[in-house]
Amino acid sequence: MTSVVDVLSGWSDLVEGTDWVAFWSIPVFTAVIGWLINWSGLWMLFSPIHFHGVVVPGLARIAGSLPRKVQEIPGVLRGGLGWQGIVPARAAKMGSIAVDRALSRMASASDLYEQLEPDRIAAHIVDVFRPEIPFLVDEIMWREHPRFWRDLPRPLRTTVVERVQDRLPDVVGEVMVEIGEHIDQLFDPKLMVIENFEKDPSIIVRIFKDFGARELRMMVVFGAIFGFLLGIPVAAVDQAFHIWWLLPILGVLVGWTTNLLGMLLIFAPADPRRIGPFKIQALFARRQWEASDVYGKHIAANVITLEHIGDHLLNGASGDRTRQMLASALEPAVNAAVGPAYGAVRVAVGTRRFDAIRSSVAESAVDYTLMPMRDAAFSVKQSANIRRLIAERCRALPPSTFVEMMRAAIKEDEWLLYAHGAIMGLAGGFLHVAVFDWWNVL
Repeated sequence: MTSVVDVLSGWSDLVEGTDWVAFWSIPVFTAVIGWLINWSGLWMLFSPIHFHGVVVPGLARIAGSLPRKVQEIPGVLRGGLGWQGIVPARAAKMGSIAVDRALSRMASASDLYEQLEPDRIAAHIVDVFRPEIPFLVDEIMWREHPRFWRDLPRPLRTTVVERVQDRLPDVVGEVMVEIGEHIDQLFDPKLMVIENFEKDPSIIVRIFKDFGARELRMMVVFGAIFGFLLGIPVAAVDQAFHIWWLLPILGVLVGWTTNLLGMLLIFAPADPRRIGPFKIQALFARRQWEASDVYGKHIAANVITLEHIGDHLLNGASGDRTRQMLASALEPAVNAAVGPAYGAVRVAVGTRRFDAIRSSVAESAVDYTLMPMRDAAFSVKQSANIRRLIAERCRALPPSTFVEMMRAAIKEDEWLLYAHGAIMGLAGGFLHVAVFDWWNVL
């Protein structure tokens, strides 16, 4: 049996034969590589916002038959070779997951609509719309029914305009009530979130960077720390075996592990765990309270806004239904505007023609009625309640749900970051050999 003395003697010989400059150069080298890996990994996550690269003829046609991992590289399915940040490239998917996993639990379409205060919206519409009524009625009638409008006595024209103005608050109030009663069928928050994230991927990038700036900086710093610590056993193996190609191979493991530990540092574990006296929890989850306010701010300012809702109601998937519903609500206003002359006018122009006039006026007025909802300045004022609601509901989410909302869309693409770390680790290993051990290679 090997005695303790023999073991100690062998260890002493190993220590004495160690080239300490070469030994400590490896952890220092892996620390620098670890810092670069996480720094460039963050760049890969967020930049560039839009795809940068070249279109390869024929690639789009064969992209669907390529291995799934290759298809996941940004740009490949569109026939391009280049790069787009993982987060902006998956912005639409992130929006879908955010709604399914979190926003749908936070607030329904009805909740969001109520937070925008329909009474205030109605008052704003009336204030903006009332001065436009004379021009609107005149424009619509000359465009749609010029002969009827020309033959109508001027006093009756004035009466029609005045009655429309008088009826406007009631009409707009009824329109807002009508929208509120059918908002779940007319307004799809998920579709609107996806559309806005896809249209402007920088929104989701700003969300990450605004509330995670400190954590992302820590991830880069920890890349250096992890790299240094992982470099120590690599240095021991290198000194023990003195095989030059071991260093690049171990560099692959160091690079992969450095990126993996960086992602775990931010995202796992979502729920706090105690290991002895220490509490372990993902950095993002620890700041859920502050992050929720940032998330609510960006959603209220850039996604679920009165301006976007107004546009979604009229031009979204249910836009035709919205227009039809609002036109039906506005038609009685035409009857009321004609007032006591209703029967005489109807007889004079004919029932069918009068009904056509009433419908065309109502349909043309729909866009004008909701146009003030697209007022950006007013939308900003009304966003405070949405921001507060989203922030409060976001804080109430379980930490695991909150973290999943932020990570789920990029999770399947994390292998790109790990592969990037492995490649940089391999390159770092070859570089170290070239600088410190080139004579052994030759």
